[in-house]
Amino acid sequence: MALVENDPWLEPAEKEIKNRYQRYRTRLSQIEEQYGSLTKFADAYKYFGLHYDKKAKGWFYREWAPGAFDLFLFGDFNEWNRASHPLKKIENGVWEIFLDDKTYDKKFVHNSKLKVLVHAANGWKERVPVWINRVVQDDYSKDFTGQVWKPDTAFSWENDNFNISSLQNLFIYECHVGMAQEKYGVGTYLEFADNILPVIKDAGYNAIQLMAIAEHPYYGSFGYHVSNFFAPSSRFGTPEELKHLIKKAHSMGIAVIMDVVHSHTVKNLNEGLNEFDGTDHHFTHPGDRGNHPDWDSKLFDYGKTEVIQFLLSNLKYWLREFHFDGFRFDGVTSMMYFHHGNTEFGNLEKYFTDGVEFDAVTYLQLANTLVHQVKKDAVTIAEDVSGMPGLCRPVEDGGIGFDYRLAMGIPDLWVKTLKEKRDEEWHMDHIWYTLTDRRPDVKTIAYAESHDQALVGDKTIAFWLMDKEMYYHMQANDNHLVIDRGMALHKMIRLITIMLGGQAYLNFMGNEFGHPEWIDFPREGNNWSYHYARRQWSLRNNPNLKYRFLAEFDKKMIQLARDKNILAAGYGYKLNNDEENKTLIFEKAGLIFVFNFHPLHSIAGYEFDVKESGDYKIILNSDATEFNGHNRVDDSRLYATFFDSLSGKHYLKVYIPNRTALVFERV
Repeated sequence: MALVENDPWLEPAEKEIKNRYQRYRTRLSQIEEQYGSLTKFADAYKYFGLHYDKKAKGWFYREWAPGAFDLFLFGDFNEWNRASHPLKKIENGVWEIFLDDKTYDKKFVHNSKLKVLVHAANGWKERVPVWINRVVQDDYSKDFTGQVWKPDTAFSWENDNFNISSLQNLFIYECHVGMAQEKYGVGTYLEFADNILPVIKDAGYNAIQLMAIAEHPYYGSFGYHVSNFFAPSSRFGTPEELKHLIKKAHSMGIAVIMDVVHSHTVKNLNEGLNEFDGTDHHFTHPGDRGNHPDWDSKLFDYGKTEVIQFLLSNLKYWLREFHFDGFRFDGVTSMMYFHHGNTEFGNLEKYFTDGVEFDAVTYLQLANTLVHQVKKDAVTIAEDVSGMPGLCRPVEDGGIGFDYRLAMGIPDLWVKTLKEKRDEEWHMDHIWYTLTDRRPDVKTIAYAESHDQALVGDKTIAFWLMDKEMYYHMQANDNHLVIDRGMALHKMIRLITIMLGGQAYLNFMGNEFGHPEWIDFPREGNNWSYHYARRQWSLRNNPNLKYRFLAEFDKKMIQLARDKNILAAGYGYKLNNDEENKTLIFEKAGLIFVFNFHPLHSIAGYEFDVKESGDYKIILNSDATEFNGHNRVDDSRLYATFFDSLSGKHYLKVYIPNRTALVFERV
């Protein structure tokens, strides 16, 4: 297979790679034979759940619950009578009820609330319908309830002609709608569209990655304990308001990627899928195999046709109904292995036989196939730390079909370096190796930090660098050694990451300007405070504070990467690696990048070879005054190359201050 032909290391695993592909082909053939096509298979969201039928003139409600004894629909339409509206079991474990307009025209209407009473081996349980498109929470009881959602006027997608393929490179702004505002409270889709999209556009990012969209009972889960997979979280507003956000982003040239969670589901019995039909093996695996040991959640049984139909339909639903431009698949490592990634990787058996969850891998192949059938240019991103071979190669080549993988080793590099090493112990060759450690045919999203590093229990790069001093010494006229060091290294870390780390770049909102607070959602331990569940944009906009300098540098950095098409330029070419002076110099996309990480050594007349002779000018200088630097380099002058007759090479001679990054362009 092409995957093996391109990588001789995989030759011993060729049989297993072929088996992986054959399992996919077998499952796909079964689906096509029974349902006609993969895309028709993923139309189940149009059948299950609650749907108005114009021909029949009424509402159908259907659930798949093979283990249940009885199902009853109840709500405000029947004054919450739990026995008056039984569902009928029709076939293959499917239950159905029809509510005709003649009887329920004024009762079963837009905004009506409903639940389903399930009688099964685990007793009588009031549940939220599995496929429901709208779930609301009672302000007093905190109980979640399904809701009929059929506005008089359908949302118009007219003139929404955006295509993510129009973007040359992806600069992704990772966002959480609820905590995107500065207010103490939960932000809304409309507030995000009005207040945050312009900030993102101005900063130069061309894609947003929205977290916590699917409904989740616990706000503090960051959206990773999903209960209702087809319901946009009502905390932030209505489905139409989410559509407005997406359409407005598209009008601004911004792609919208959804952080989708198909790696597990919440274990709650009041909401969600767990034991919906009374068994412990309905949507999830039975017994201990169905429990995630680290996440306190339930694990899907990807071997069941009905389960993969549910999940694939979920992907099609978000693409078709909400016009998302792709997905970031959460927890892919956890999905692909029975041990959920809690092992050492390296030998081939770990990737193809030892502990591999074959059904989950097949599901991911089907998911990538479906997404690109439904929306040809949609983007799929894998959160995988294991380095699964073929993760981002076409399924037909023996791969799994993702477009991008997250470079999870890069933030680990920076956290480990800042946490464990003194500045003079930073190893230039290790930084270079980590930032370039990827296969040329695997598209990688580089990032210095994401939401993971911003959560309580961890620290952002800004906080590792400056810690509590950020609370006292970020005034523009306050010269403080800790802040000076932190500001300088914050800029350098992000610049070298974006320029070397991959074919796309990601940043979590607020981190670009060194947001000083961690993220802590309202909970009993903080007296249900929203103080840390928000973003303080006023810090970034305050001319008397230094946060604006970091934001301005990030903006110029993104602009440079976009203007010069640097992300698409492949690997950098190392020109110089000076461990003694902690200096790393490389060429990429015709530009020369000089990084002096040394805490003390500023070197006059520093010499390094270049590929081409001529005059060079500085086009980005982290030490410039506009970025709160010390202005130790003259950006206006030209630097002419010298020629070494002995080596036959051209070289530059420049002054490189300590803790400074310079970018040169040949004139």
